[in-house]
Amino acid sequence: MTTSAEVRAAAAEAAAAQPGWAARTPAERAAVLRRALGLLAEPPSDLLDLFVRETGAIRAKAEMELGAAMGELATAAGLAEQAAAPVALDSAVEGRTARAERVPLGVVGVITPWNMPLMLALRSVAPALALGNAVLLKPDPHTPVVGGRFVAWLLRRAGLPAGLLHVLPGGAATGTALVEAPEVEMVSFTGSTAAGRAVARRAGELLKKVSLELGGNNAFVVLADADVDAAASAGAFGSFVHSGQLCIAVGRHLVHRSVAERYTAVLAEKAGALTVGDPADAATRIGPLIDERQLAKVRAIVADTVAAGARLVCGGTAEGLLHRPTVLDGVRPGMRAFDEEVFGPVAPVTVFTDDDEAVALANATDHGLAAAVYGGAPEAARAVAGRLRAGMVHVNDQTVVSEPQLPFGGVGCSGNGGRFGGTAAVEAFTQWRLTTESTPPRRYPF
Repeated sequence: MTTSAEVRAAAAEAAAAQPGWAARTPAERAAVLRRALGLLAEPPSDLLDLFVRETGAIRAKAEMELGAAMGELATAAGLAEQAAAPVALDSAVEGRTARAERVPLGVVGVITPWNMPLMLALRSVAPALALGNAVLLKPDPHTPVVGGRFVAWLLRRAGLPAGLLHVLPGGAATGTALVEAPEVEMVSFTGSTAAGRAVARRAGELLKKVSLELGGNNAFVVLADADVDAAASAGAFGSFVHSGQLCIAVGRHLVHRSVAERYTAVLAEKAGALTVGDPADAATRIGPLIDERQLAKVRAIVADTVAAGARLVCGGTAEGLLHRPTVLDGVRPGMRAFDEEVFGPVAPVTVFTDDDEAVALANATDHGLAAAVYGGAPEAARAVAGRLRAGMVHVNDQTVVSEPQLPFGGVGCSGNGGRFGGTAAVEAFTQWRLTTESTPPRRYPF
């Protein structure tokens, strides 16, 4: 646990180191990230095992996250050069020239969750460093090694100068101290909506920039002309990958009445075929939930939804932290599995009769992170997709879609409008500075 005094000391050290780092050429900063990428391409032999032990992820998910982390480093390295050139602007005053350039914020605070600890840390840390900032990183208490200490080890080995990255393990008190540190100009937070509100509230009081990537209750709309088997396969992946513990997981399956019975049957068949067990076993597809608290939440949502009139098609049981993939039918607004982010391997199915009802159901949430539409005719699917309230919408795919060069983020209770990914990171981790010059020097009548 990092104390408040230790956070303040780290912030002061980061602030002292940051100007020298910002003064380096973009190519020098990019070179550090590219060396880190090279190291990650040949990771320590026990890194994947550490992923499995610390996060409960199956090995395939750990491998996927490792690849995503490499993508974040590669993309961030490219940003360093991309953001460097100033922009010439027109001035209305004769003899005055103007230019604007993106400059570092200074010290950036990064608070990350446990479900994708390495990738989500590098999604903020790498571009923040590439663009000339220093970083304070607070990983989730569940994943202090993969999401924190390993990041520091990797970048230190890659040649990052001392003082620029501080890993601050701890809980809410450490996070609060990070937000309140005077040297921290901006906070990048990824996590639950409830925790994000608290971070935003304190950052707002201190007039600090804050970027929030929060929870989701993502709709997967299956149209009448969809290939039902293919749609159910996509929907199963979206709800059950990493045991549903992803902010962009499919949270609600909205299915046209004409194909709903077939879709639900295929979805349940696929859920029942997934091997649940030890995440270290290569045959396992569904590993454990992160802890007892999350298990209790998932079980309560399933039980309350069934008690409210939904039908348990399959699953619904757990052994230890292993919750079986679960399909619920007849789910409607007002039931917990429709209204809340489950964050577990649960697939609630809701039936609609036409496109207007599908759109209304999809938008019947305070969240707005991701959505997807699966259909036969692309034009019809695009028309529905264009009406969905979400920061990211995918046509003929499911909602678990993320690439490091693409903007990522949501609206409403899923975020405050900021984005990660590619050039969006330039906006997140730098600010505009205007410089004007008058020739000859201007004189005034005062």
